[in-house]
Amino acid sequence: MDGNSPYSKELQIACLAVQRAARLTKKLIAAVDKGSLDKSDDTPVTIADFGAQSLIIAAIHSAFPDDEIVGEEDSKTLRAQPDLLERTWDLVSSTRLEDKESERLLTAPSSRDEMLRLIDLGALGNCKPRGRTWVLDPVDGTATFMRGQQYAVCLGLVEDGKQKLGVTGCPNLNSESGSVHEDLADRTGHGVMIFAVDGQGAWSRQLGTGSLLPATKLEPKSQITEFQDIQFVDCKAATSSNYEVHGALAERFGAPWPPRTDLWSAQLRYIAIAVGGCNVLIKIPRKASYRSKVWDHVGGMLIVTELGCQVSDLKGNPVDCSLGRTLEGCEGMIIAPKSIHHSLVKAVEQMQ
Repeated sequence: MDGNSPYSKELQIACLAVQRAARLTKKLIAAVDKGSLDKSDDTPVTIADFGAQSLIIAAIHSAFPDDEIVGEEDSKTLRAQPDLLERTWDLVSSTRLEDKESERLLTAPSSRDEMLRLIDLGALGNCKPRGRTWVLDPVDGTATFMRGQQYAVCLGLVEDGKQKLGVTGCPNLNSESGSVHEDLADRTGHGVMIFAVDGQGAWSRQLGTGSLLPATKLEPKSQITEFQDIQFVDCKAATSSNYEVHGALAERFGAPWPPRTDLWSAQLRYIAIAVGGCNVLIKIPRKASYRSKVWDHVGGMLIVTELGCQVSDLKGNPVDCSLGRTLEGCEGMIIAPKSIHHSLVKAVEQMQ
């Protein structure tokens, strides 16, 4: 990508911050695999969440101090559990990029107190109609993270309610598989980063441990027009969406069901659409009042949009990212190639 293009500085900092945070999470996976942490104990997930959030916010807040930041975690648990605080600080203070020039572009917490303050900076943030807001999910897919399956480290920029940049680190994604499955994990490398900038397409690069590796532009999605060409991505274990109704839709369309791509992480479902193997995601909530968290969707939505998909609520309305910490105005979601999106909206309306 052109280093002089819009949001080039933001993209560089975001990609480096996600790469460093992804490295932190990989260190936790290695510790669990080696038996130094008990797999039945969920504190490694907590440490990964807190540690990755503090490192990402440190980098973003230093480079763009006037920007709002929305993060999933707060520091209450760490403040109440000194042992957990110490383990998190040990991990954060020892995780750096190997390339000194790249690390110099970022900032890291200099003390435990600063680490806690940075975590809470994200906990207090809100997406607003005006201004710039960074949205992050330090570990999206905690359950699968603990099983050594797929998870994501996510960071996106929203400006005046519109997504401008999205970076998703997928530390266990195997780039050679051509699709995303929980158990097809990268056991020897560092995974893949998928990113997009508004109007500049979506790109992929290998995650590393130092400077950013070269990126390759992703091909746009095929613009299908027939329902039988739909390949769904979904999550049978998700409790917020109505999997049975999704199946009834698939049967009505003549599309394969159950889906070959079943992923726990919400952000990984966007990545699955981006890299291949599936092309449609429909989320019909079990309760009409349910609203998704912004960090589960910001960034991922931009990536698939840049590849020729359309993202909307169940009625076909655009998703508003400026209503706080949830997608408050968005009941359910439909993500599909533009060529078939309107037909899906109409079909879902007829089912309800």
